Amino acid sequence: GFGAGALGERIRLAGARALFATDVTYRKGKDVPLRGIVSQAIADAPTIERVVMLRRTASTDRVRNEISWQDFLSAGAGQDDTHVELEANEPAYILATSGTTAKPKLAVHTHGGYQVYVYSMAKWMFALTQDDIWWSTSDIGWVVGHSYIVFGPLLVGCTTIAYEGALDHPNAETFYAVVERNKVSGVFTSPTAARLLMRYGTEPARKHDLSSLERVFCAGEVLNAPAWEWLQQEALGGKVPVIDHYWQTETGGPVVGNPYGIATLPIRPGSGGMPLAGIEAAVVDQDGKELGPGEKGIFVIKRPFPGLTARLWAEPERYASDYWDKVPGKSVYFTGDASSIDADGYVWFSGRADEIIKIADHRIGTIEVETAFLRHPAVTEAGVTGRPDELRGQVISAFVVLKQGQPPSAQLKKELLATVRNDLGPLAVIGELNFVDMLPKTRSGKIMRRVLKAVILDKDPGDISTIEDEGSVEEARESWQQMKSSVAAGR
Repeated sequence: GFGAGALGERIRLAGARALFATDVTYRKGKDVPLRGIVSQAIADAPTIERVVMLRRTASTDRVRNEISWQDFLSAGAGQDDTHVELEANEPAYILATSGTTAKPKLAVHTHGGYQVYVYSMAKWMFALTQDDIWWSTSDIGWVVGHSYIVFGPLLVGCTTIAYEGALDHPNAETFYAVVERNKVSGVFTSPTAARLLMRYGTEPARKHDLSSLERVFCAGEVLNAPAWEWLQQEALGGKVPVIDHYWQTETGGPVVGNPYGIATLPIRPGSGGMPLAGIEAAVVDQDGKELGPGEKGIFVIKRPFPGLTARLWAEPERYASDYWDKVPGKSVYFTGDASSIDADGYVWFSGRADEIIKIADHRIGTIEVETAFLRHPAVTEAGVTGRPDELRGQVISAFVVLKQGQPPSAQLKKELLATVRNDLGPLAVIGELNFVDMLPKTRSGKIMRRVLKAVILDKDPGDISTIEDEGSVEEARESWQQMKSSVAAGR
């Protein structure tokens, strides 16, 4: 869950009258108390009239205006249980963006357009049918959880699994065990999860019967080619297609992908696929000029579509300025993501546009560098950012997570630098390489590169309310300080 400040801010922005919570959640065998966070969050939230609390502990402490989950359900006895008809453009829900590069915004999705879109993509992209046993491993609080743990599967009428916990707890076999035990036919997970599983090798997968599994989909970050290769070819033995695709909180569902439910296109590892039905996309430069095949620029969508958020809650003035007025001379939806589209129409994302690293006269995407690190067999995950450099403008600051049982060493560092240089050439100048156990990520699985930048610049990382584990920030900071101390000591 959120910290008290972040939760309180969202309550105030939304003007929420009711808050639903549990007093504790669990993470890797440990209790994560939430009641205190709720109590602090509502202290300055006068709009809250009721807090509905699902209690998992024996604590007798209560928050202001609390009623129990059981009492809430009981209060509905004998009440009208018919549905309420709403106009199609009425809000269905409000959801904060993940905040990888800036303060989260409250996106509004509507009953009509959103429902049409998530159902259509459930059929066209994911090939969902009533017979599926579907598992989206996302946190239910993010857009993937809303769209494809809850609404999409229920609109189709299939079985959907809501899982609470880490995919590698209590052990590295957990993911595969859930698939086997429930005879899962389709999985939607994140590239971060794929790289987490890669950290433990293929042995955990070999211990389980995965014959029910027909397809796996990834989104949230780019599924780097080495991670795709490991998951599809090694862990799943080349028997199950692993399909990358791309969307945002604001789009409600996929906008780039491989239409598995209609006809599967050849998979190109590292590409997010092609613009899907109804999506008219392009790549433009900073002046709004539409670019040709292979040229890098900003990915934009030329016209609205049913799943696209139509407004921002409580900040209507930001909707046009943040999304539709960003490109000079054009009214197009600005995704904020850097990409290129090849001659065959496949889209290649290279990171957030404001995270592009500029070395001398060259521009290089964070995803390109991270993918290069992943080509070394010792690496399971990497996060990079640009650091100011007097000579070159910027150099690359890298944070690398190694596979289980792989110790860091000076020799390994040399090998990793050579791997990146071999893949990207001499333009990819690595200023420093830091070994860490985890990267700062949102709970939706996106690497928070702005946090890495704040660490190396010794600045406040700003709003980290969406971060999965705040300890990752301190770990990155300690690694950076150790590296600086080693340089200062001449080691």
